[in-house]
Amino acid sequence: MVDRSPRRTVTVPDVVGLPLHVGRDVASEAGVTLANPDPDGPPIGALAWPGLDYIVRQEPAPGTQLREWDSVGIEVIKHGGAPDNEPAAPRTSPPKDAAHATPDPEHHIDLTEG
Repeated sequence: MVDRSPRRTVTVPDVVGLPLHVGRDVASEAGVTLANPDPDGPPIGALAWPGLDYIVRQEPAPGTQLREWDSVGIEVIKHGGAPDNEPAAPRTSPPKDAAHATPDPEHHIDLTEG
């Protein structure tokens, strides 16, 4: 027998910035599921395995009303990565007075001399 009762309406939570495993729990508590935005692609769990992945985009936006257990498409990046269409933030050089900066030549000891 098919259940013909209407599904309730739920509000899409904001999962951007969360680790995937936390976002999945938040989405489940709200009554939606997280999914690969490409319906022909692999499940989101397969894209994010193994390792620590963070959610960087979601569609539809937080606050949108959906039917219970509808999908929210997400994109994830590996911990320390950057989305493909966004350049990684440039790394700045350490300050010259930092403890890990190049040593002062006055205190340099040459161990190659006899």
